Amino acid sequence: MANTKVFPLFVIVCLLFPTPFPSVNSQLDYDFYAKTCPNLAMIVKYGVWSAMMNESRIAASLLRLHFHDCFVNGCEASILLDDTKSFKGEKNALPNRNSARGYEVIDSIKEDVERACPLTVSCADILALAAREAVVLSGGAYWSVPLGRRDGVRASQKAANDNLPSPIESLQNITAKFIANGLDLKDVVVLSGAHTLGFAQCFTFKRRLFNFQGSGKPDPSLDSSAVSNLQTMCPNQDSSNTNLAPLDSPSVYRFDNSYYTNIISNTALLESDQALMSDPTTAAMVKSYSSYPYLFSNDFGASMVKMGNLGVLTGKKGQIRKSCGSVNY
Repeated sequence: MANTKVFPLFVIVCLLFPTPFPSVNSQLDYDFYAKTCPNLAMIVKYGVWSAMMNESRIAASLLRLHFHDCFVNGCEASILLDDTKSFKGEKNALPNRNSARGYEVIDSIKEDVERACPLTVSCADILALAAREAVVLSGGAYWSVPLGRRDGVRASQKAANDNLPSPIESLQNITAKFIANGLDLKDVVVLSGAHTLGFAQCFTFKRRLFNFQGSGKPDPSLDSSAVSNLQTMCPNQDSSNTNLAPLDSPSVYRFDNSYYTNIISNTALLESDQALMSDPTTAAMVKSYSSYPYLFSNDFGASMVKMGNLGVLTGKKGQIRKSCGSVNY
């Protein structure tokens, strides 16, 4: 008898009815800079490519910057603002301090864009495009980015501390933060797939290795071989807290669906990632994305567009910053 593959219902639905790209804010446009800055995409692409040639880790950092920007008062580039006398910026919030990276790459791209198209392109749009290019140049799928965002003029360290998900939070809490931003459970699973790129500092997952939930033992949901390897990389000493471990060791620098395979094999690095198997709905999605990479690529682009719509400033709101680290006065 011929070998046949049974498709889960979730996959059949997605294949018959692919995820449509979500509706875009009425003032965003895929061709927003077609006349005013026609070479924008190429300028950003070259800037990201050049940065990745210098440091392979930067792709994950640029993707994370966009995520951390959008989850705090919308996609308006507030994460790029330096502290001022009137507000404490987001760069030094707990989820970002000594962790968020890539500011200098965005600044460099902004300088190139300013030379080509002065006071025309927002830092928020550059962030959105840089995140897309980071994925594509790492082997991931392309998606079209709607443009026309303007930059905010304030930042909030408190909002960054409150709104950004933590790697040790429960799935319920993380989902609540997504829903509060207008996203849903599917977006949680899909956007978590960004952890196919990048590294995490040991302090973000060390309790899984030595003292999970105060038990004095490793997290039982973490594969024993993975525990041994990670204990070598992150010994039970404070001095190892900033050591780095790959989020997706089978393909550290490649954007693919192996993140989901890791979860199924109980080798996901972060508690928040492994927690996706704790709920039947999210577990079903994890299994589907691990088996069907096209589904993940299709849905990831759609969720990135959806996330990129959050809280955007358009029209006369906000401004086009000349320098991404400070507002225009």
